[in-house]
Amino acid sequence: MAVGGRRAVVAACGRWCLVILAVASALGVSGPALYWRYKKGFSASATTATAVATAVAVSSPVCPPCACDCPPPLSLQSIAPGLMNFSISACGTNDPERIKEAEKQFVDLLNEELKLQQVVAEEHIHHMNTTLVEAKRQATQYQREAEKCNAATETCEEAREKSEGAISKEKKLTTLWERRARELGWQDPRTSCC
Repeated sequence: MAVGGRRAVVAACGRWCLVILAVASALGVSGPALYWRYKKGFSASATTATAVATAVAVSSPVCPPCACDCPPPLSLQSIAPGLMNFSISACGTNDPERIKEAEKQFVDLLNEELKLQQVVAEEHIHHMNTTLVEAKRQATQYQREAEKCNAATETCEEAREKSEGAISKEKKLTTLWERRARELGWQDPRTSCC
């Protein structure tokens, strides 16, 4: 029971650690955004108060109007004059050197592809030749083994035929001798029983 209770405590601690980790992660991700939103809310109300104070001051004849000498905002044309005429579709279409270079690169790529295909074809041919030589070698070895097996089979057949002939001669001779022995009074101990 103590082991089960201990496991439950460890599981509960693990769950609480995961909850704390999830809350900390959520605050870490959304905390800065909430902080800036909260701060912006205060500055917006402060800006509103400043605007009201400025409106009151403008309506009163005591405060002179502000003279602003701010420079005009920078435009893209003033920063990079050639950037406004940038067109990706027309880039390099009228440059003959670039066209020649592209054609040269295309031809070089085709030549390289052809060389790679030739190397692959040569490797394939070499592999096929090696495989063919190995197959021929194994075929001749199997042919030799088959010839040996056929010769051994013929030898066995001849020996079997000879042994069958010898057995039949021996059976005839045994039968002849057994008949003569019986004529002389011999009795087979296997057939005579008590």
